Amino acid sequence: MTSIEHFSEMQTPDGVRYPYAAYDGWFTSQDTARLSKKSREAEAFFRRTGITFNVYGQADAEERLIPFDLVPRIVSNKEWTKLAKGIDQRVRAINAFLHDIYNRQEILRAGVVPVELIAQNDAFLPQMIGFTPPGDVYTHIVGTDVVRTGEDDFFVLEDNARTPSGVSYMLENRETMLQMFPELFSKIKVQPVSDYPKNLRKSLAACAPKSCKGRPCVAVLTPGIHNSAYYEHSFLADQMGVELVEGHDLRVVDGHIAMRTTRGYKVIDVLYRRVDDAFLDPLTFDPSSMLGVPGIMDVYRAGNIAITNAPGTGVADDKAIYSYMPEIVEFYTGEKAILKNVETYRCSEPDALKYVLDNLADLVVKEVHGSGGYGMLVGPAASKRELADFTAKLKARPANYIAQPTLSLSTVPIFTKKGLAPRHVDLRPFALVSPNGVDITPGGLTRVALKAGSLVVNSSQGGGTKDTWVLED
Repeated sequence: MTSIEHFSEMQTPDGVRYPYAAYDGWFTSQDTARLSKKSREAEAFFRRTGITFNVYGQADAEERLIPFDLVPRIVSNKEWTKLAKGIDQRVRAINAFLHDIYNRQEILRAGVVPVELIAQNDAFLPQMIGFTPPGDVYTHIVGTDVVRTGEDDFFVLEDNARTPSGVSYMLENRETMLQMFPELFSKIKVQPVSDYPKNLRKSLAACAPKSCKGRPCVAVLTPGIHNSAYYEHSFLADQMGVELVEGHDLRVVDGHIAMRTTRGYKVIDVLYRRVDDAFLDPLTFDPSSMLGVPGIMDVYRAGNIAITNAPGTGVADDKAIYSYMPEIVEFYTGEKAILKNVETYRCSEPDALKYVLDNLADLVVKEVHGSGGYGMLVGPAASKRELADFTAKLKARPANYIAQPTLSLSTVPIFTKKGLAPRHVDLRPFALVSPNGVDITPGGLTRVALKAGSLVVNSSQGGGTKDTWVLED
């Protein structure tokens, strides 16, 4: 398990690291055949439960199972405390940034962020200018992708402030581990994640508009069963005890958004939408949309519903904006960023573009608006043809790309037929934001590159997941 090039979160040249000590003692006493059987049981459980995702544009990929690895990723309480503090700071700064660019735009007038990065950004919605969402919250649910390169070296890879997904896998991974290895949790004290749905509902309810009377009515808006994350939409609605609705279930009634029920229409106070901005309201955005609710933006701007996350938050997901996050954090908090950014080259800048073209084989190149591992180039793993193709793309549309050095990502062990083997991982912790503060679930979704040596952890690109343990000590 030792590695010269990559930091191993379990093993050092001197032995097993502290967070894994108790687990290692348990694992070495286990029968390999039993663990292999448990691994197959976990897969069967995921299939039976319907924990799948869809991949668009592939004929053979209507439904896929995300591979689950039964070796947990374990983080000490000390490590987590530092991470959580950094995420809290970053999430607050993102929310302040969004409020600013849709209102006074002080950060633009100060020259900290170039005006053109906002003005020419497809995710920036002019319809949100001058409007502040209920509770002053834009990003109610945030997923921050974090990678590790050393004992104390954590970097934010990207921010997911629009509609972060994956929390259902965090919860199901833990439930699966509890069912398979209950004895482990009596031996090792792990902080729970099961209260996330309760905290989510509480956080959403706290963002209800002032027009709300009594207990806020919350609902989850899904594009429908063909959406890649539909399982998560239905799972979260069920776990929160709220209705799962589609656009055709909703309408404007007396200046409010109401859902159809067996007893007539019922007013919704908070709508946790999993529909993209463009499809949210055909009267305001894409007129061909069949997924949204005609008139919902008028109701929203009138202050009669909270939409979570707020329309227009996708600006904060932009990878060019990401490159300014250290300055954004300092501008709004007056503090240096606790969590570091990965060094980023903005290909829109001539000097940066020249450097990227000269060093393409050593860099990772990403689309500014890309996600899911699509449209990116991992230079060290690319063929000559792929490098040539990306060279042409960069020259044609340089502003569409950013580039970053290939990080030496940490590894954690996965269970294989030959025993434990190191694989690269990232981590997506989930933060809930409300007027009452920021609540960060201890753990998150660990995504793992199942192919030896691979740095691509996205499930859509063949990655898997594992349970993430934050120790109580």
